[in-house]
Amino acid sequence: MISRNHRPSFRSVDAAGSGVRSRGMSEKPSYLGLLNSVSVAETDAGRYLAAWAAVTPSTDVKAVINTIALRETEHGLAFAKRIDELGFTVIPKEDPKQAERMAIAASTALSDKEKFEALGLGRAPQNGSRDAFDSFFENKDLDPVTGGLLGRYVAEERDSGRKFAECYGLLCAEAEKVAAKANGGKGKSKDKGKSKAKKK
Repeated sequence: MISRNHRPSFRSVDAAGSGVRSRGMSEKPSYLGLLNSVSVAETDAGRYLAAWAAVTPSTDVKAVINTIALRETEHGLAFAKRIDELGFTVIPKEDPKQAERMAIAASTALSDKEKFEALGLGRAPQNGSRDAFDSFFENKDLDPVTGGLLGRYVAEERDSGRKFAECYGLLCAEAEKVAAKANGGKGKSKDKGKSKAKKK
């Protein structure tokens, strides 16, 4: 048993492939790499979604994107906190596509619909089909606290996917209405022109 006065010695551990660095634990849990990857990815997602929310002209789109941006940012912090509780620290990893995502999200030239399509965020999760989260609980070493955190994360990510898909669907419907109205207007103009020609 460790006494309250015991202070674990801080030491470095080879973090190749794990994405984490030890702060005083004798053995690394097998799922630390997953926690690190989630923390980094969610932090990056929170940043580009916040950039999108800041420039969208639609208050409805902003409400959806901002809600999910806050979720992503919180996930990044929650997983970093759990890694710290386990005696390790997050190792940042640069995503080569993050700069592109930031440029798309912060663009004032692209429409919200175009951003959904460019970022691949318009598809809702479907029952019966696998997604990136299905393998998270295959690790039999998960402790209860980490398992609970992962469960909440997966449920919120899938809910975010549904929110994205609903928002994108509404944007598509609106675009179709605008296109139909424009085409209808042209058609009426032509019809009127033909009517006038016949009268003459």
